[in-house]
Amino acid sequence: MTGSHQGLALILFCAFVVVTLAIATWAGRERRGSPEEFYAGGRLFSPLENGFAIAGDYMSAASFLGISGLIALYGYDGMLYSVGFLVAWLVVLFLVAELVRNCGRFTLADVLVARLRERPVRIAAGISSITVSVLYLVAQMVGAGSLVALLLGGTGERARGWTVIVVGALMVVYVTLGGMRATTWIQIVKAVLLMGGTIALTVLVLVRFHGDFSALLTTAADRSGHGRDFLAPGLKYGHDLTSRLDFISLGLALVLGTAGLPHILARFYTVPTARAARRSVVWSIALIGGFYLMTIVLGFGAAAVLGSDAVRATGAAGNTAVPLLALELGGGAGSTGGTILFAVVAAVAFATILAVVAGVTLASSASVAHDLYATLSRRASRGDRTHPTGRARACRGPRGEVAVARLAAAGTGLVAIGLGLLAQNLNVAFLVGLAFAVAASANLPVLLYSLFWGRFTTRGAVWSVYGGLIPAVALVLVSPVVSGAPDALFPGLDFRLFPLENPGLVSVPLGFLAGWLGTVTSPEPADDAGYAEAEVRSLTGAGAA
Repeated sequence: MTGSHQGLALILFCAFVVVTLAIATWAGRERRGSPEEFYAGGRLFSPLENGFAIAGDYMSAASFLGISGLIALYGYDGMLYSVGFLVAWLVVLFLVAELVRNCGRFTLADVLVARLRERPVRIAAGISSITVSVLYLVAQMVGAGSLVALLLGGTGERARGWTVIVVGALMVVYVTLGGMRATTWIQIVKAVLLMGGTIALTVLVLVRFHGDFSALLTTAADRSGHGRDFLAPGLKYGHDLTSRLDFISLGLALVLGTAGLPHILARFYTVPTARAARRSVVWSIALIGGFYLMTIVLGFGAAAVLGSDAVRATGAAGNTAVPLLALELGGGAGSTGGTILFAVVAAVAFATILAVVAGVTLASSASVAHDLYATLSRRASRGDRTHPTGRARACRGPRGEVAVARLAAAGTGLVAIGLGLLAQNLNVAFLVGLAFAVAASANLPVLLYSLFWGRFTTRGAVWSVYGGLIPAVALVLVSPVVSGAPDALFPGLDFRLFPLENPGLVSVPLGFLAGWLGTVTSPEPADDAGYAEAEVRSLTGAGAA
């Protein structure tokens, strides 16, 4: 890229970083020692504000960079991500949003311990939530590395590596300074910027083809190198039985995974009531739905305007398709319009990454401090359950828990940086698909069982979490994602035992099966009174935090 590209984009990057750091500093002055303030922003956000924040949290680098890139490379099959990410919100709206807001306080574990023994359930849910969060963070790190490497005129590992480190450091600063209040406002600003940038690019693509979407698709197919096959199922997932099963596995993970993502569940605690939580989801669905429809236009637009080979030439994963499309739509390399549009889109994408990593890091640090630290640091008598609201005070008090959460944010950042450096050659949407698979396998089964099954027991909950988490992670480790493939993490090694890239087809049913098996074999009787109390609270909000 030319010096003008670099200079303008870097100026916009720095401007966004300065603004967001100012927001974090301002938010950090507001009741810094209160767990409710740090984890939930004081529960003071309106449904509209929280809806924009949810959309900002959900529309990640995987959506803006990865999905459009996959569509540019694989056409119809790449659209699965757009459809799966959007349909998943129906599960959240109808099954999760209001009930989680009424039953929980800060984390997923709060919902579960309303009727189950606290210590084993909190530990299991905390470990699972941290695992999902770290996988999600890795995808954002990879997206940041690809973006800035392109901006600096190459795809060298050094540029990517330093970008990953800088993004990791910034996400720790955001969370430690401002907590949920800062994170929410950063996400709102990012959602507005991302929607504006996506709308502008979509309009330019449609104008290029005079509003004729059929012409857009025909040109994309012609320049893809695959002809009409580009617009039909099977280019990526249909050439053999294994790829078809991978298609089903990915779809299952995308549709069911959203309701188990810790950073999405945490957003329901930032509004005052369950009704506000449901209205937040309605607002977010409107924003997210429009956004994912536009990613389809951008993906096919990149194939039509640039050609799939040009997208692949700058990175086999396709993560740079949208910035390159912006450059071409603005007038091409060296033009003033191309320079400005490329810089704006690159800055918006970078803002997207920073906002998402802040939300995910906060959810992870909440799991460490509120679930693991607060549980392990006190000696609860065997069989004790918390107060129905899930309130549990660490032995050192609320301020000690918040301090631990800030330290946990730094630890999460270091882990995400290390894994992000390893996974630089993988597509960001694909990496997020893995995080969704783990969330759908470990978090969703225990959440649904706890909310809707009266016989569910503590053993069932623990077995459900580990019965989904361990197979999901283990199958990824012995899959083509890690070894035995040219684009694997370790291409020079081959210890593949599992043929699918996404484990959801196996691990999601195992999570549900383990929860059922643990419950029916449990020696402890079901807590009918606890379930009745939790059911009333989940449906009415009586006693909710």
